[in-house]
Amino acid sequence: MKVRTRFAPSPTGYVHIGNLRTALYNHLFARHHKGTVVLRIEDTDRERHVPGAMEHLILILEQVGLDYDEGPGKDGPFGPYIQSERSAVYQDHARLLVEKGHAYYCFCSNERLGALRAEQKEQKAISKYDRKCLTLSSAECDERLKKGERAVIRLRIPDNEVITFEDSIRGTISVHSNEIDDQVLLKSDGMPTYHLANVVDDHLMEITHVIRGEDWIPSTPKHVALYRAFGWVMPVFAHVPLLLNPDKTKLSKRQGDVSVEDFLAQGYLPQALINFIALLGWNPRSDQERYTLEELIELFDISKVNKSGAVLNKEKLDWLNHEYLLGITDKEFIAHAEPFLKSKAYAFPAGFKNFAQWARVEKQRIKKMNEVGEETRCLFIEPTFENPSLLVWKKSTQEKTVVILAELEVFFDSLPEHDILDDKLLEEHIKQWIEEKHFERGDVLWPLRVALSGAERSPGPFELAALLGKKVVCGRIHNARVLLA
Repeated sequence: MKVRTRFAPSPTGYVHIGNLRTALYNHLFARHHKGTVVLRIEDTDRERHVPGAMEHLILILEQVGLDYDEGPGKDGPFGPYIQSERSAVYQDHARLLVEKGHAYYCFCSNERLGALRAEQKEQKAISKYDRKCLTLSSAECDERLKKGERAVIRLRIPDNEVITFEDSIRGTISVHSNEIDDQVLLKSDGMPTYHLANVVDDHLMEITHVIRGEDWIPSTPKHVALYRAFGWVMPVFAHVPLLLNPDKTKLSKRQGDVSVEDFLAQGYLPQALINFIALLGWNPRSDQERYTLEELIELFDISKVNKSGAVLNKEKLDWLNHEYLLGITDKEFIAHAEPFLKSKAYAFPAGFKNFAQWARVEKQRIKKMNEVGEETRCLFIEPTFENPSLLVWKKSTQEKTVVILAELEVFFDSLPEHDILDDKLLEEHIKQWIEEKHFERGDVLWPLRVALSGAERSPGPFELAALLGKKVVCGRIHNARVLLA
């Protein structure tokens, strides 16, 4: 049996980070077993459908490196892969169930159903349909349908049975059929509900393993009943745990960023994001923290996924993304940085060439790309000194600092440009000069760094000087001295 998995999202807006993990687990499982990944768009709920959401979803999958073998935009033997284009298939299967006695027409109005639910709630009874229409004869149903009465088709759940299925993560799950509602399969407008379309498509598309979120566990007994009613072999089920906020509540947009778009917009690298979410609920049982997609594929074992919810720890993601930033080339870093710098209206000075030095400085100091340029802001914007006393080292004095800045200006003016642009070589020169002058390092390095950056926090003075170049360095030291004098 060739493994076939599917990722079946609804195009209702942004891509939830939990949905991306579901897509990833389907991808890892299929690729581990040399199988096929299917992308199916479940858009039968037209009220929630967002135009362009499907195309955006596909773009997100491309950005994070998750491909698929069959689906929208790709050839496949089981298309179309968009459920709204398969309505006739669902209608035929719903009517087939009616003919076999496993489903029935229901003509009850919304008002009656609402009153029934209210009554059951008041009596603290299980909320389910009372089967008022179950006893209608075929002839009576046909007559009412011919008259144009609106009706839905409901699944007839077997009475007094225990419905059991095996879950690859959670083991055996059993539910008594008397607790299950006669679920609507086909709505009065001819569109299927999730339950019918899901089961029919999984069967017709020969899906072997259904890997989805644990919030679908309550629906699975209904799906099992449908498989039995059709006489079909069931796929293997695996329900992955939900993602949680730090307070263990279900991850929701009310408590912060939850969409993949949010994370990418903040500048998390796609490979870091994939690495991070892969380990939310699953661990390869090693001390390794960073994994390539190929390594994750090789190691993935669905039976080792945890049953309990996984907390989305942003601090861990920040750390992991920083590690990935350190691992990419300077050229790759600059390419990632460009759109973020542009969004801040930061442009490199005319004639700037020390890009590799800038990339190395930034990579050491940021966790994600939207922070880029913040601590090297002095490269893009001339610093201002609202508080000149910031130039004075805590153990020094204003008078002493003015003298040191004056000597620093002379010292830098004496150095060749090449020696300033090499931060390591510059560090050697300055430390030797400090010893010769018998200065304290803090008395020199603090005002030098602040004069160049204009900020309390920034990269070191050697790194900044190498980025700014001789002319700018000398000018800023001079300005700081004049301001403080």
